Amino acid sequence: MIVLVLNCGSSSIKYQVIDINDQENTLLAKGLVDRIGLADGRLTHKPVGKNIYDVVMPIEDHTKGISLVLEALTNAEHGVVADLAEIKAVGHRVAHGGEFFNCSVVVDEDVKAKIRSLFELAPLHNPANLEGILSIEKVLPGVAQVAVFDTSFHQTIPAINYLYALPEKYYDKYRVRKYGFHGTSHKFVAQVGAELVGLDINNSKIVTCHIGNGGSVTAVLNGKSFDTSMGFTPLDGLMMGTRCGQVDAGAITYIGEKENMTYAELNTMMNKESGIMGLTGVSSDMRDIDDAYDAGNPKAIVGRDMYYNRIKKFVGEYAAEMGGLDLLIFTGGVGENSKDLREYVCKNMEFLGIEIDYPYNDTIRGRNAILSTENSKVKVAVIATNEELVIATDTYNLTKNL
Repeated sequence: MIVLVLNCGSSSIKYQVIDINDQENTLLAKGLVDRIGLADGRLTHKPVGKNIYDVVMPIEDHTKGISLVLEALTNAEHGVVADLAEIKAVGHRVAHGGEFFNCSVVVDEDVKAKIRSLFELAPLHNPANLEGILSIEKVLPGVAQVAVFDTSFHQTIPAINYLYALPEKYYDKYRVRKYGFHGTSHKFVAQVGAELVGLDINNSKIVTCHIGNGGSVTAVLNGKSFDTSMGFTPLDGLMMGTRCGQVDAGAITYIGEKENMTYAELNTMMNKESGIMGLTGVSSDMRDIDDAYDAGNPKAIVGRDMYYNRIKKFVGEYAAEMGGLDLLIFTGGVGENSKDLREYVCKNMEFLGIEIDYPYNDTIRGRNAILSTENSKVKVAVIATNEELVIATDTYNLTKNL
């Protein structure tokens, strides 16, 4: 079955086309539609075994963007399917499923209504995700669609970890609680990592670190999410590219009062002007921070050490929560590629049973590998995440018999 996977952002569409069955999967193409709504919109289409197709043109909305993707997929020179009828299902990444969804679902009117009802909780993502679903209905009418939620994996988190110590009425009225994100990635790397090191995931204590421009750490107990660092929104937890992560709420109200800032201004400050960018003034990209660190920039040195140390603290916290640790996993753009991050997090953690092969760690970038030594009580691994494959697999399993 050929499945189209869509990850729609506010002004972009990431996509993959995967031929999948019960035994194997094959990537046929992937690409990106960027700068939707602008005169210089761009489609970059990468078919496997063929030349990249790149075009710049006005792309007024997601429907137009998806139409361009479908045209590229069927083009005689750079296409990968002879006819759109070969695409049997479309899987969508949806950021927020609230308390409605603890697994992926086939899209119907009720699902669309619930996604729409959560716009306030994910204003940058859910509207774009729904737009992708509605656009497919226009250009591929009748094709089965599946929604795969970033939050669904975390619906197993117990109340002691998802509730906030706020007046209960705010949970009752507004469902203010920890939801967690990056669930698709945490679920995938926990499963692949357990297989790699020979661990029974149903009898295991795993900490997964998804570290990119946004980042989160998850405690995976016996294959299920037990706690995670992101909260009601993706702002909480780790220090990130432009997000502040954990901070005393009193500090925020103090700044707001002193600066006479509105709630919207405070929200922008915490989400878009903070993190490693706000602290260093250098960049939100860790590659730039690494260069500044190596050059001796004092702000970059403090900022990067803070960034790494937050991750280390969550590893220890979650090991304590689960009563031990069997496997520590690094994934995401930074987690998979930064030897320095992995070394910092694992250094001086022998008391917890973590010992890694430091010279070998220095050679690993973007590929699956076991970093721990033979004597290490805790296994440590790098796993390349593949959220698109998870989405394609769920889509296939939910639609193959329709």
